[in-house]
Amino acid sequence: MKKLIWVTFRKEGIHKYPAALDDPKLATGDEYDVSFLGYPHRHIFHFKVAIEVFHDDRDIEFIQFKRWLEKLYAEKTVELDYKSCEMMADDLYKEIKKKYVKRDVRIEVSEDGENGCEIYYPKDESTKTGYKTYGDMIEGKDTHATH
Repeated sequence: MKKLIWVTFRKEGIHKYPAALDDPKLATGDEYDVSFLGYPHRHIFHFKVAIEVFHDDRDIEFIQFKRWLEKLYAEKTVELDYKSCEMMADDLYKEIKKKYVKRDVRIEVSEDGENGCEIYYPKDESTKTGYKTYGDMIEGKDTHATH
């Protein structure tokens, strides 16, 4: 059995996706056109951070954990402007990993609670695969496998 606790918080931020302005797959000129994403625009980013705990009696206290995460942004240790949800999750994880070593972490980041990412960061780095893409996994193309 594995136990995780989680906290949520929200942060206002501005971001953009510069490639959307002229990438033909994004700036399509039809109903799928998302070229507007190339300009700075505001979101309320929603975060849900789950972290592994090892016992039942406040191994990590919810409120303290949440306040520490929010402080990372308040003190600009971590910034969210102009980044994708995945980049924000990765940046946040780097800080969590420094303070809380050898724990599984799961981070969700969404734009306005609507669209976003969920990334699982296992404590055991050896659980990472050598697959570059999902298609490679299906085809069994592990680039780090030693046969």
